[in-house]
Formats: sequence, structure tokens, C-alpha cells
Amino acid sequence: MNSRLLCTIGMRGGSKGVPDKNLRKLYGKPLMAYTIEQALHSKLFEHIVVSTDSEEIAKMARGFGAEAWFLRPPEMATDDVSKLPAIRHAFLESEKHYGVEFDVLVDLDVTSPLRLIEDITGAYAQFVREDADILITASPSHKNPYFNMVENVNGRIQIVKQLDKPIVRRQDAPQVFDMNASIYIWKREALLDYDTLLTDKTVLYVMPEKRSVDIDTELDWNIVEYIIGKSADFND
Repeated sequence: MNSRLLCTIGMRGGSKGVPDKNLRKLYGKPLMAYTIEQALHSKLFEHIVVSTDSEEIAKMARGFGAEAWFLRPPEMATDDVSKLPAIRHAFLESEKHYGVEFDVLVDLDVTSPLRLIEDITGAYAQFVREDADILITASPSHKNPYFNMVENVNGRIQIVKQLDKPIVRRQDAPQVFDMNASIYIWKREALLDYDTLLTDKTVLYVMPEKRSVDIDTELDWNIVEYIIGKSADFND
């Protein structure tokens, strides 16, 4: 637990599903504030760094206590680019800026404001306990490819994943999970060496569905706003 931890939070300026969502107020405060405050209150991190291509986002993030001194390169801020290059870029820029090598990177997705501080600290504790290289978060899935998910294979509808013995009850199917894009953790070497999240030393931190909504659409926004309005965790 004595490792040097860096936290990154990615926030692109352009957003088509929910325009300007990072700056937009969610139940009285900007969306970004939830994740920045969770990171600060976890007391895990030496630095909490925002990666963005927007000066406006960077300025607001600094106002909430995050650090933002660089802008993400334009080629890493388009709709069709994966998150990993931008996360790796922020990590290396931070090492150069602070003059240290961080042991662990924790990336918190700003579109998952329903996580609790206990999720961040609990995920990191599991990461250390299991000596993982990578940790991802997920919630139990309602749909199961062994039971009630189908695909069209050459005109024939069939269950996505076939077992030797057909599954007739959901309870008998292997448990599957929905990745919720809330928390990602890497050891330094894993972040720099792997272009995949799923390795022999990737572990899963399970969160309940009510804390696993990822805001991609206006419907997601409305659901999260409703949950925050009704939850004692956000209104104590």
C-alpha cells in the first residue's frame, strides 16, 4: 500500500451523445466534480491529473482541485480513438512533469459519477491483495450469452455461447458481468506493455448495478440524476 499512485481523469471537449456533458450540471454541480471529489477524498493519490483537449474543461477541473497543465493532442481526442493511448499519454506526461516514476495508475471515468469513495479504495485494496497487473470494474449482467442472448448464424437463431448441456434456468448459467467503465487500475509495466485489458493477471472488482450507470446518452443522464436525487450517499 506504499506505492506511488497517480490518478487520471479523461474529459474530451467534444461529446455527441450528451453535448458538453463534462461541464454540464448534474443535480446542482458539474459532472466532473463528482469524480474529482471522489479521487480527492479517497486520499490515495499523490496527484490527480485531468487529460483534456479543452481549455475550459481544464480551467474548471483546476477549480475543483485537480491538476491540468497540458492539453491532450487532437489525434487522441476523436470519437474513433480508444481511451488507452490517451491514458498512457497522460501517465507519461505526468512522470515527465513531476520527475518521478509512478508504480500504479488509477483511471476514473468521469461518466460514472455513481461510484463511491469506498469503490475506489476497495478496488485498490483488491488490486494489491491479489497482486494484479490490471483491475477492471463491472456489475452482474442481466443478459447471459449462455441463456438468453441469441445470434443469427447463417439464418439460424441460436444461443450465443453453447455448452455441452443446454441451460434451462438462468441460475444454472455461468455468471457473466457488464464492464461498467468506472475504475481501471494498472501497474506501470502493464500500462506501458499491454494494449489489452484482459491478461492472465487481470482481476475484476464487482460493483452493484445502481452504481454502474455509465452516461452515454440523455437517458443515462436522466437515470443518474434520478438516482443521485434519491440516494442518501449523495445527499447526507
